[in-house]
Amino acid sequence: MNDTPPKETSLKAQSAWLLFAKVVGFGFSFLLPLLIVRYLSRDDVGIYRQVFLIIVNANVIFTLGFGMSAYYYLPRETAVRRSAVIFNTLLFNFTIGALVCLALFLFPSLVGNIFQSAEITRLAPKIGIVIWLWIFSSFLETVAVANQEPKTATVFIVLAQFTKTALMLLAVMLFASVESFVYAAIIQAVLQSIILLIYLNSRFPRFWTAFEARFFREQLFYALPFGLSGLLWTLQTDVHNYFVGYRFTSAEFAVYAIGCFQLPLIGMLGESVASVLIPRVSGLQAAGDRAEIVRLTMRAAQKLAFFYFPIYIFLMITAQTFITTLFTRDYAASVPIFLINLTLLPIWIWVTDPIVRAYKELGRYLLLLRSFVFLAMMAALYYGIQHFGMRGMIAIVVVTALAEKFIFTTVIVKKLKVGRNDLGELKTVGKTAVAALTAGFFTFLFYWGFAERIFLLGANLSQTLFAAPKPGIIDFIAGGLVLGICALIFTPIYLLTANYLGVVEDEDKEKLWSVIGKLTRRSDSEIEDQRPKTKDQLTEKNLTTDH
Repeated sequence: MNDTPPKETSLKAQSAWLLFAKVVGFGFSFLLPLLIVRYLSRDDVGIYRQVFLIIVNANVIFTLGFGMSAYYYLPRETAVRRSAVIFNTLLFNFTIGALVCLALFLFPSLVGNIFQSAEITRLAPKIGIVIWLWIFSSFLETVAVANQEPKTATVFIVLAQFTKTALMLLAVMLFASVESFVYAAIIQAVLQSIILLIYLNSRFPRFWTAFEARFFREQLFYALPFGLSGLLWTLQTDVHNYFVGYRFTSAEFAVYAIGCFQLPLIGMLGESVASVLIPRVSGLQAAGDRAEIVRLTMRAAQKLAFFYFPIYIFLMITAQTFITTLFTRDYAASVPIFLINLTLLPIWIWVTDPIVRAYKELGRYLLLLRSFVFLAMMAALYYGIQHFGMRGMIAIVVVTALAEKFIFTTVIVKKLKVGRNDLGELKTVGKTAVAALTAGFFTFLFYWGFAERIFLLGANLSQTLFAAPKPGIIDFIAGGLVLGICALIFTPIYLLTANYLGVVEDEDKEKLWSVIGKLTRRSDSEIEDQRPKTKDQLTEKNLTTDH
C-alpha cells in the first residue's frame, strides 16, 4: 500500500467520526472514576490522581509537540518526505521517553518529593516505564488523523479506550491498589505500540529508511515553538495541582482533584474539532485563503457553543447533585471548586490552536505570552499557597486562563483582519446563549423546589431494590434520578428555544429525521410526511395536491 494521502473528506464528516470514537470511548471509561472513588480510600484516590497527573503531564511536556508536526507536514509533503516525518517522530518520541524513564530509575525521589509521598517514590521506576511507552504509542491517533483517515482513527480510539478501560477495571476490582493501575497502563501502552507499528508499516512502507538529518532539524524547529507553548500551557493548567499536592494531604488533594474534574465529553468534542481543523487551516493558510479560515473558525465556535453553553448552565444549577452522584457525598466539599473551575467552559468555544499552528509567527507570540502569564501565575500561586485555601488556588488558575484567552484572541483578530461582517457569524452563538439561559431558568425553578423531594424518593427506591445499600449506591440512584428529571426538563426547552431562534440548521434537521427513519425502519415517504415543513415546502405540496 502506498503512502499517498487519502481523499479529503468534509470537515463535518471528519469531526463526526472522531467525536463518535471519543463518545464510544467515553462510554467504555465512564464507570472507571465512579468505581475508583468507591473501591479506594480518599488517600489512595489522591495518590492515584497524583501518579497519573505526572504520567499525563510528562506525555505532553517531554514530547515538545513533535508528533503534532505531522498535521502540518503530511498534507504538504511528497511520499519520501512523508515517510521521513513518521520516522523522525518515532525516533524522537522513543529517545525522549527512554531518557525520562532512565531519570526516574536513577532518581526516583524526583517525583516523590513533589508530593512528599513515599509511595510515589517507590512507584517511580514503574511510572518511568509507563511514560516511556505512552510517549511512544501516543502517536497512533495523531498520525491517523494527520493522514486524513478519520474512520481508521475512530477504530484506534475506540480500541484504545476499550482495552484501557478493561485493564483498569480489572485492576480496581481485583487488586484495588495504585500499583495495579500502573501495571495496567504498561500493558495498555505495549498493545498500542504494537498496533502503531503495524499501521505505520502498512501506510508508509519501509519508513525507517527515510531518515534525513536536515529534515529532522527542520521538523524539530517547526515543532519547538508549539512544544514549548504546549509545555507552558500544561504547566499553566496543571501546576496548581502540584502546589496543592505539596501543601495538602493526599485525601485533601483527592477532594481538590474531583473539584477540578473535566467532563470527558467536553474535551472529546473540542479535541475532535481541533484535530480536524489543524490540517485544514494549515492548507488554507498555504493557499492564502484568510476568509475561509475565519469562516471555519466561526463555524466551529457555533457548533461548540451549541453543546458547551447548555452543559455549562445545567451543571451550574445541579453541581451539588452532580458531584455527589458521581463521586459520593464524601466529595461534597469538591462542589465549590468545581463551580469555580466550570467558569472556563464557555470560553473554550473559541478554538485557536489550528490558527496558531498555521501561522508560525503566532506560535512565537503565544510562547512569549504564555511565558509571561505562567510567571505571573507562579507568583500568585506561591503567594496563594501561604494565604489561600483550595478555592483560592483554583480561582488563580481561572483568572489567568481568562486573561490569556482575551489577550491572544485580540492578537488573532488583528492578524486575520477580522471585520464586523465576519463577526456576524457569532450572532448564532448569542442566540445559543439565550436558549441555554431560558432552559436554565425553568430548570432552576424546578431544581430549587423539588430536588430534595426527588432525592428522598430515589433513596427509598434504592432501599427497596437493594438490601441495606451502601451510601454510595444511594447517592448514585437518588442523585441520578434528580439529574435525569432535570435533564428531561432542560433539554426539550433548550432545543425548542434554539430551533425557534434559528440556531438549529435545516441540514442538521434533515440528518436528524434521517436517523429517526433508520432507527424506526420506516419508509422515506412516511418520514417525509411527518417532517416539519418550511413555508415553501407547504406551498409546493398544496399546489401539487390541487393539481
